[in-house]
Amino acid sequence: MWRYLSVLHRPPGRLAAWAVAWSVMGTAAASGQTPIPSRLSLTEAVALAQARNPQIVAARAGVDAAEADRVAASKRPNPALSIDSAGYPAFETAKPGYWGGQEFTVRIDQELELAGRRRLRTAVADAARQAAVLTADDQARQLALEVKRAYLAVVLAQADRTVAQASLDEINRVIGLNQARFAQGEISGAEVRRLQVERLRFVEDVFAADLAVRNTRSALLALLNAPQLDQPVELTDGLKPSVSSAEALQAAGPSQAQDVLTQAMAQRPDLQGAKATHSQSETTTRLQRALRTPNLTLGGGYQNNFGSDGVVVGVTVPLPFFNRNEGGIARADAERRAAEARVASTTLAVRLDVQRALNAVDTNRARVEYIEREYLTNAQESRDIVLASYRLGVANLIDFLDAQRAFRDTQRIYNRALFDQRVSLFELAAAVGRPEVQP
Repeated sequence: MWRYLSVLHRPPGRLAAWAVAWSVMGTAAASGQTPIPSRLSLTEAVALAQARNPQIVAARAGVDAAEADRVAASKRPNPALSIDSAGYPAFETAKPGYWGGQEFTVRIDQELELAGRRRLRTAVADAARQAAVLTADDQARQLALEVKRAYLAVVLAQADRTVAQASLDEINRVIGLNQARFAQGEISGAEVRRLQVERLRFVEDVFAADLAVRNTRSALLALLNAPQLDQPVELTDGLKPSVSSAEALQAAGPSQAQDVLTQAMAQRPDLQGAKATHSQSETTTRLQRALRTPNLTLGGGYQNNFGSDGVVVGVTVPLPFFNRNEGGIARADAERRAAEARVASTTLAVRLDVQRALNAVDTNRARVEYIEREYLTNAQESRDIVLASYRLGVANLIDFLDAQRAFRDTQRIYNRALFDQRVSLFELAAAVGRPEVQP
């Protein structure tokens, strides 16, 4: 199983993936909103989406905001400077000198945080920043899976378009053959017209496939935040998994569920984010309890009391008679329990994602192998035999049309099986928590 994961996780790790995304985003920022390349691989599509997608940009801004909160939380309270003037007989006729005729005080007060408030406040902010980073990572993971699905949806639509066009071309060739046979009096005009009418169904397949290609391509471009959603793009990856992915496919299965689950528990950013939020809530509870202890304010300065110099020293101690932060402590404790429940809920969701992904990989592998073994070659050979027999006049038109439709449907089912097989690998990689993986 470790061999499977090493194959599946061969591309760069999280830091390298973020570096690629930030590099692409930096290039886009330097030149404005750049167009999407005319040729696009699956790896490039994921990197572009993670650099340009507004949701990811917003998540990264959330990380910057959390970092700003962490910096603010680590700061000490500012000292306070006070200057007091009292006792000067401003309304009397005979006024004494200004400096010696009053009580003048210059004082600096500094609040001292007790019970480890600044340390706890900084720890809360650190946990919040970690949670924000993991939230951004999880959004990148989900976006990567969404882009992979959209990319392969375009590839599937193009494959179906190729099948539909090939079927139409075959019908056109047979129509040409029948028109020649009709001209020679070998067949009736009714058979030619029947075939021409049947041709409309194959033409409709081509039109539907064209629309599917355009719509799926627009959906992919929308995920990439492309300036134009009707831009033609050549996709370089196909439906079949690569050689390394084929090895991973053979190694993956429900029997490896425990190994995959162990890695998912350690790597899934949503689960790690839930744990970070739980840690934050626990520290917040301790901080709220620390707030029961009032801070001290120490002050000192200089005083001129009607010409006599002196030193001022003072201590301010709030008296917690009426408010001992009971509400803040109760709220923090409730949020801690809620965060603990979210950890349990996310853990269950991760387990379910891993199991479903492993089930899908195993089932889709068997499905592709079954179609390749039992139907793909047989359907093509059957179509070719019926076509040859029809050209010789042995088979009738209905036999030919049935064989052509069966071959077309088999090709479509096979394409869909390849699509589902590769998407299941993507889902398994995402379930483990590695969005940069490209099976």
